[in-house]
Amino acid sequence: MKGFKVIDPGALTLYQDLGRKGFRKYGIPVSGAMDSMALRVANLLVGNSDSEVGLEVTLGGLKMITLNPLHVAVTGADLHFTINGEYFPPWRSFHLKAGNRVHFKNRKTGLRSYLAVQGGFPAPIFLGSGSVFQRGHMGTPISKDETLEIKESNRRSLDEIKIPEKYLPRISERNPIRVIMGPQVDRFTEEGIRQFLHSIYKIKSQSDRMAYRLDGPRISHHGKADIISEPVMPGSIQVPKDGSPIILMADAQVTGGYAKIANVIRADMRVLAQKMPGEQIHFEAVELEAAYRALEEEEILLSEFQKSGPFGVPDPM
Repeated sequence: MKGFKVIDPGALTLYQDLGRKGFRKYGIPVSGAMDSMALRVANLLVGNSDSEVGLEVTLGGLKMITLNPLHVAVTGADLHFTINGEYFPPWRSFHLKAGNRVHFKNRKTGLRSYLAVQGGFPAPIFLGSGSVFQRGHMGTPISKDETLEIKESNRRSLDEIKIPEKYLPRISERNPIRVIMGPQVDRFTEEGIRQFLHSIYKIKSQSDRMAYRLDGPRISHHGKADIISEPVMPGSIQVPKDGSPIILMADAQVTGGYAKIANVIRADMRVLAQKMPGEQIHFEAVELEAAYRALEEEEILLSEFQKSGPFGVPDPM
């Protein structure tokens, strides 16, 4: 079924799901939504499985016309989403009529917004995932005049839902990005570690879905910054010889040869996903138990929200 006609693709609009797993041994990253929780909630609001393909809208500008009645949800960043010119905040679902004009007009807060549609988008599948990985030539960004198809859904139509305030993510500029120290923390001087944990860093403009480069006080090494290349993961914080940290993100390479001072906990990767170049961040070291607890708290909140309303989510296979 025809879903949308793209009038303007915006700064960067990509098909994304929860990523392609099991291929890192072949050099292929997981990719997937940068803010995976936002995509999961968007899919929940329209009765999809949480791994269904949605649109990741970066910075704004996306403008489309609906070609059929659709049930959609918008979550994540507030990119001034409008329907026929009327503004609606994110974290809610909508019934759209054929001919409605939807527009992610411009950024208010955050960086990446997610649009899910009941049934999902039949994106091209590469290695089991519809996630676009541009550097690997797996899919391409949404383009002007493109018609976006929608998969048929056998789920009943749901009511429009606005997520209650208590379930909304709490993201504050004052909150630190939590990290687990290591695995090469011994490669850094005491002063370098102190600088890392007690300094403010600014996200450079040379940042994307592959990595965030940071500007701030130099982190000093013991000896050389290079190590024998070994596996890296999204969240790994590498520090090359210039002392400026690099946080690996969803599309990051799978091996690296720079010493890693720390790893961002998984629950805070979605926080980073909503940070703009030019924004400031700082770090806090936590233990592994705290990282597990933060992830568990997110899952509990999502489960409680799912149980609070009739979302019609398909049973797990």
